[in-house]
Amino acid sequence: MIELSGLTKRYGEKVAVDNLSFTVRPGIITGFLGPNGAGKSTTMRMVLGLDRPTAGDVRIDGKHYDQLKNPLTYIGALLDAKAMHGGRSAYHHLLCLAQANGIPARRVHEVLDTVGLTAVAKKKAKGFSLGMGQRLGIAGALLGDPRILMFDEPVNGLDPEGIHWIRNLMKTLAAQGRTVFVSSHLMSEMALTADHLVVIGQGRLLADTSMAQFIAENSRSYVRVRSPQRERLLDVLSEAGITPARTTDEALEVDGDKSEAIGELAARHQIVLHELSPQQASLEEAFMQLTAESVEYHAHDGQPPAQRPPRQQAWGSDWRKG
Repeated sequence: MIELSGLTKRYGEKVAVDNLSFTVRPGIITGFLGPNGAGKSTTMRMVLGLDRPTAGDVRIDGKHYDQLKNPLTYIGALLDAKAMHGGRSAYHHLLCLAQANGIPARRVHEVLDTVGLTAVAKKKAKGFSLGMGQRLGIAGALLGDPRILMFDEPVNGLDPEGIHWIRNLMKTLAAQGRTVFVSSHLMSEMALTADHLVVIGQGRLLADTSMAQFIAENSRSYVRVRSPQRERLLDVLSEAGITPARTTDEALEVDGDKSEAIGELAARHQIVLHELSPQQASLEEAFMQLTAESVEYHAHDGQPPAQRPPRQQAWGSDWRKG
């Protein structure tokens, strides 16, 4: 378990992490999300004792990182896959980590096999591709067979097979009762992987909730309906107190989860439906909605500012300049 209490980090006048408090629990995959510059990497570095907090506290199974004897047996982490001596082979890189943490040498062979690098174990890390470097970094995180795993952008550089592998690996680790804390900007992958989400913006906590609840609370749900008897359907819905919105493709949209009620009304009045589909926003849309005011860096399309249209938040709630 990882416990953060009032964790704060300042660099001069810049507040990188602002009074963060949350708990990463065992048995589930906790996703760690936030825009660029939100403070995710700084938070992870403080968990590992690489940066000292300005205020607050962070504990790993009740202890500070510097209190852990042989820390790789408590927590394994991938923060930077390039943080290794390029002149060492994959095997010797892991062997050095093992010897420094009281881990048997046989464990090196086990994790190399787990990540699929046995065939290149004697090759120097400086010749590795980005994806191979990621696999070696993950091997280092697994080396001590820890109860807590922390990954920052673990799918970076991996091919589709590798992405599928790391996704299943994290699910297996969580199913074993381990604590899995993962940060990623790849929303589609996070939606398939995480059970729980912690979202921060400008160093502050924005959400600490389940994946399903996060999407429900930060997005619009509605029912999309199409019928060749559109006008009659509109009358029936109006009589039932349901007010749909018309779309440009001749469909209707009804806010909320009213698919069963609409289907029963249509059947009762013998109205043919060509589509009756509940719609829910994706994790990416919900994330954009929640963090719209916390984005520090905005990219533009090259148009001069005077010609650039204003940027609309999700669902058209208000407008702000990009």
